[in-house]
Amino acid sequence: MPREHRAAKSIRVLLAEDQGMMRGALALLLGMEADIEVVAQVATGDAIVDAALVHRPDVALLDIELPGMSGLDAAAELRDQAPDCRVLILTTFGRPGYLRRAMEAGAAGFLVKDGPVEELAVSIRRVLTGETVIDPALAAAALSAGPNPLTARECDVLKASTDGATVADIAGRLHLSESTVRNYLSSAIGKTGTRNRMEAVRAARQQGWL
Repeated sequence: MPREHRAAKSIRVLLAEDQGMMRGALALLLGMEADIEVVAQVATGDAIVDAALVHRPDVALLDIELPGMSGLDAAAELRDQAPDCRVLILTTFGRPGYLRRAMEAGAAGFLVKDGPVEELAVSIRRVLTGETVIDPALAAAALSAGPNPLTARECDVLKASTDGATVADIAGRLHLSESTVRNYLSSAIGKTGTRNRMEAVRAARQQGWL
């Protein structure tokens, strides 16, 4: 949208999306809104906070699964380092656990990517006024799924297991004893109702707990 046709005070948006085509399309479509201006685009989670501190967006539109830091972790850092920036999570993966984690990280909204861009623009405006915007179907799924049964340490151990690491490898990474790692893995397997740690990792990811 040419600047002369924009609102006097445009909503400044930071866009974090690792897929270049999707990022470009979103920036183009949002830029066609008279009151929205995409002031920064980043492809990795590690670049989000620095970009926000430089460009001072009103709203950060974040994907979850990004190279480096996840969008959820970046949301938590933005809450601390750029508290005036409202965070709206936009993801392909509408997993109940992701919604809970997003809200815990201070996000003001959570939407899935299959909605029309007009609804996204409306959601950006709404979170800027102080509203919380959540995809209704995902909110219902999150309520029915219940809270994450895994402790923070159990999640850490499962995350450290994702590349086929041995118990000794995990213990070294997390500065734990091997027996403690085995106990955490056993507990996580029991809580997820799975047969081994790889199934536990898969189940926890499907729920959005990791």
